[in-house]
Amino acid sequence: MREAIINPIVEQRADPWIMRHTDGYYYFTASLPDFSGIPLRRAQTIKELTEAEEQIIWTKRPTGIMSANIWAPELHHIQGKWYLYFAAAREDAIFDHRMYVLENSAANPLEGDWIEKGQIKTWRESFALDATTFEHEGHLYYIWAQKDPEIEGNSNLYISEMKNPWTLIGPQTMIASPKHPWEKIGFLVNEGPAVLKRHGRIYVTFSASATDHNYCMGLLSIDETENVLDVTRWKKHPNPVLTTNEAISEYGPGHNSFTTLTDGTDILVYHARSYKEIDGDPLWDPNRHTYIRPFTWQGELPVFEKSLANEEVI
Repeated sequence: MREAIINPIVEQRADPWIMRHTDGYYYFTASLPDFSGIPLRRAQTIKELTEAEEQIIWTKRPTGIMSANIWAPELHHIQGKWYLYFAAAREDAIFDHRMYVLENSAANPLEGDWIEKGQIKTWRESFALDATTFEHEGHLYYIWAQKDPEIEGNSNLYISEMKNPWTLIGPQTMIASPKHPWEKIGFLVNEGPAVLKRHGRIYVTFSASATDHNYCMGLLSIDETENVLDVTRWKKHPNPVLTTNEAISEYGPGHNSFTTLTDGTDILVYHARSYKEIDGDPLWDPNRHTYIRPFTWQGELPVFEKSLANEEVI
């Protein structure tokens, strides 16, 4: 019998990432409200993550690169080692982000040493963030958001094969840019990609628009037999798949990840606020909390059903 889980599961943690590893533990990381470092906790159930001890495994540098606005860390286990991908700016340019990665060879990522592997270099030096990785047919791929100064807007989504967990190789393909009205409210944004492989397809959810109540989730997909580096094979769902729901006081849902329960139930992990009106720039509002919900499928389309905030969701 499942334990009841109450939303939000972790308060003041935006851009949440939860993964269930083969060691039987769930691992959780997210953006801190002051964007000062990278938190990490683990537990044997999702419910226990709420009270699990949290360690700050890496802290921003005092000056220079990686010295400001540490955003959206993700933990991945690749080729027997742990990798933490994140974006960081500089104290003299707090919104000029680049992407970086840390490596840890310990069995437990809360132990051992985190080694800075450096910046993930892309086709040009410009605003870049929100990296994720996935393996497919023996190859490692990297998906991220980046600004192209020649394209209107803040960020588009790109994919590249990886030579190793810190180096891109081969073509870097743009697979999505803001086109629909719901992707262009406040800012023209496609960011926060998360990968899910199901039913013979590869799905990539992403977040769009400004980080207030207009923030929402979109969906890309491709048949798993297609070339993932071919932009013509990716299909964008015309409507958002998760949006603000005022009836349950859930505002600006987005920047998600995926995990599963031990019984195989698919779980959406995302952040949202419990109120609409924000004083000042929403980026500095600390109350983006971590929520979860199970989701189902209608044919090949995932359905991210809206469960009640502050009610049992599992």
